[in-house]
Amino acid sequence: MKFSLKKLRATLGATKTIDESQTDTYTEDIINDVEGVPFAISKTNVMYAGLSELAGYHYFKTIIIGTFQINTFNGATLLVNGNDFKLELQSDMVELQSETSNGSHRSITRIDFEIDSADVSKITKASIESMTLSSKKNRIEFSIIEGGYDEGLTNAGLTDEAEPLEGE
Repeated sequence: MKFSLKKLRATLGATKTIDESQTDTYTEDIINDVEGVPFAISKTNVMYAGLSELAGYHYFKTIIIGTFQINTFNGATLLVNGNDFKLELQSDMVELQSETSNGSHRSITRIDFEIDSADVSKITKASIESMTLSSKKNRIEFSIIEGGYDEGLTNAGLTDEAEPLEGE
């Protein structure tokens, strides 16, 4: 008969083991619930992205799934390299923390970046060549994924010309 010491500890009330298993399930559920087509990819990470507006402020919202892990109070920077422009976007919060999953060895990191309303129209797959995410000791180079596009990512209502982004 096979038994697991981890399960035994959980049964006897070891809170660390219970919390880890709950965190794993929670993180795996988030990973499975991410909808849409990935926006960019690196060697070991996938970025999902979308545009958002709240109370007149514009955000480029990202979800990074993969090996990227962060726990910082210094925020993050996203450098967007376009065909004829460069944007340096700062995270809207300085405290960032990845949620990890021990079972799949993947992490999920949500980072919202502030973006000027004049720059919202520049965020399209056609106009972006690459993106670099930097924070603390981490630096990841993302390349834009060719092909399908997340239908939820539009600039409708965010610019004067409410047009869907390329691919819609």
